[in-house]
Amino acid sequence: MISFDEALATILSAAPPVTPQQIPLAESLNRVLAEDVHSDVDMPPFNKSAMDGYACRRADLPGPLCVTETIPAGGVPKHSIEPGTCAKIMTGAMVPEGADSVVMVEHTETVSEGRVRSLKPYTRSNICIRGEDVKAGDRLLGKGTLIAPEHIAVLAGAGCAAPHVAARPHVAVISTGDELVPPTERPGLGRIRDSNGPQLTAQAAAVGAIVQYRGIAEDTELALETTLLEATATHDVIIMSGGVSMGDFDYVPQVLTKHGFRIRFDRVAVKPGRPTTFAVGESAVCFGLPGNPVSTFILFELLVKPFLYLTMGHRFSPPTIGVPLGRRLHRRKTDRDAWLPVCLTEEGLALPVDYHGSAHAHALTQANGLVCMPEGVAEIAEGTPILVRQIR
Repeated sequence: MISFDEALATILSAAPPVTPQQIPLAESLNRVLAEDVHSDVDMPPFNKSAMDGYACRRADLPGPLCVTETIPAGGVPKHSIEPGTCAKIMTGAMVPEGADSVVMVEHTETVSEGRVRSLKPYTRSNICIRGEDVKAGDRLLGKGTLIAPEHIAVLAGAGCAAPHVAARPHVAVISTGDELVPPTERPGLGRIRDSNGPQLTAQAAAVGAIVQYRGIAEDTELALETTLLEATATHDVIIMSGGVSMGDFDYVPQVLTKHGFRIRFDRVAVKPGRPTTFAVGESAVCFGLPGNPVSTFILFELLVKPFLYLTMGHRFSPPTIGVPLGRRLHRRKTDRDAWLPVCLTEEGLALPVDYHGSAHAHALTQANGLVCMPEGVAEIAEGTPILVRQIR
């Protein structure tokens, strides 16, 4: 059995090199940049008015000033600003030569037709200087950036209409177990609906992977072999739930070994999820996760999600928040790290949710974070500051 940190390092070391591809900007949300993006222009590209008002020389204030023209956004000034003159200007418009200030329109009054004066003897410049935000050649976004809506604006402004992004991994999700029936069926005696398959499919899709749920494999070597070989023919990552523990019908490790996968570990010092298996094959990697749904969910968040992101060149860092614990946490066995679901309350506390163990999937719907009790720790007192790993 290895520590959680060792398991994560082992998994991340197996991530393949990124394969870049070019896609339209409109399709790039939640994709990962495969190269740095640099600006091809200064931003702003010219001295730009930050206000509706009058472009003028500060030395001429308060005026009165003669209005020589009106400059709309997108227009080009026809005249430079000479002593005693100004130009009416709109927000975003190019500031004419000679002007060093824009007086806000609400701070002016009309003296006579074509003549205005400032109601204040001094004004801020209200001018955005060319290149003050970005200069041509500046790096705007780095390789490995997970593209969010705000990045779309930056890419568009840089003229990056077809960014190079990392290809998405192809993921196959397989549930194992004779006790499972599809969600469409009503389970008979001794059977349960497969919840892990749909859950893992959704988790992998949320990361951005191309996911295929390949259904339920029976607890026989032949069924597992057939399903595994079909999946590895077309997928980079296989995620299997169940069949990795010590039961008489837990065949996943031996099937993986039989077909050329090298098992890097099969036990992790974490609760829930000790019988987690990670194996590397010639063309794919395989995660063998426990069968209980809370274990499956948590181990995906802790181990699989960072790996999938790294295959796209993104170093995933989970969002965390430090808050006081709202209720005491206590346990008897301390031989493993324990991850427990908590709810962040409006009062700014992390409150443990009612949790009956790794089969209690409903507990996760009440939680929006996970908290770790490190190995060797039996109790965390109420009010203790803790770090919560947010899951939504």
